[in-house]
Amino acid sequence: MAITKETVVDKIEVLEMGQVQVRTATVIKEDGTELNRSFNRHVVVPSVKNGDNWGDTDISSEDARVQAICNATWTDAVKTAYQTIIDAQPQLGE
Repeated sequence: MAITKETVVDKIEVLEMGQVQVRTATVIKEDGTELNRSFNRHVVVPSVKNGDNWGDTDISSEDARVQAICNATWTDAVKTAYQTIIDAQPQLGE
């Protein structure tokens, strides 16, 4: 009786402002038969802000397919548009 746990990126979506949403499935199997499947999601944004400065998001720890989609999607125009939208939002406490 072998129980295994497998984690796979099973869905990658590009959202309206250029964010990339990643769904990860965790699959528990016993002797090859699936017993359970659960999902987690996280969002990767085109740019990150540190103080008043924008920088590229570090995607080095993402799945290779996620990296490929980010690199193909995040043109300079997409990054600039994302930054403009975020900068236009009121900050907490304002």
